Amino acid sequence: MVPTPEQRLALRQRPDRIPVMRQRWSRLLFAHWNLDPTLIQEALPKGLHVDTFDGKAWIGIVPFYMERIRPVLTPALPWLSWFLELNVRTYVHDEHGNSGVWFYSLDCNQPVAVEIARRAFHLPYQHARMNATTSGDTVNYHCHRKNQPAASRYQYRPSGSPRESEPGTLEFFLLERYLLFSTSLDGRLCTGHVHHRPYQITDAACGIYDLEPIRQAGFKVNDSPPQSLIYSPGVDVTVFPLRRCTGPEWQTR
Repeated sequence: MVPTPEQRLALRQRPDRIPVMRQRWSRLLFAHWNLDPTLIQEALPKGLHVDTFDGKAWIGIVPFYMERIRPVLTPALPWLSWFLELNVRTYVHDEHGNSGVWFYSLDCNQPVAVEIARRAFHLPYQHARMNATTSGDTVNYHCHRKNQPAASRYQYRPSGSPRESEPGTLEFFLLERYLLFSTSLDGRLCTGHVHHRPYQITDAACGIYDLEPIRQAGFKVNDSPPQSLIYSPGVDVTVFPLRRCTGPEWQTR
């Protein structure tokens, strides 16, 4: 079942469950390219369907800062709770119309976070050497995944007036996602729910970008400019525990 507009909006509501983590995502670049939906569908696990906007599938590279990462009721730790992450993602829904994100990779420079996320959320986190600096409002971001020959670099900054994405727009389709999907070790489909205020966004100016993380995900892409570039200063996020998708009732609040 294709998600309805009402289903997409409903996922913004905070689940009536106990969260497990709190964190902040900051200085995010959302760089997206459209791909043939068939190519995306072929790379998805059983039970997930490619989510499209105006008939197009989208794949994104999202570099950002992870800040104040900690379990609920636990303080942030300086040596553990701040690090960098770059993910490669696409957009999916299950057979009940629950829409979310499917990750091909999540590069991270905090080894402990990599191991916890792999085990607790069954996500394809990758060890990487990463650094990011800012000059004014410009972010210079470097990521070198372990066992890969070259680093990827991104230089980006906000451009234009702040706004909130409107339902029905491409911006809303790409950014306002509150579910992630993953597969457990026994191959069962799982989902995790996050909650945050809607993103405040601007257009993004991106002087340097690299499509190598998409190629590492198995897609043959040319060095074409992104079809969508969006920047957000960030959001505070509440994370809820992973659940197995066993039917339409799994999403009850």
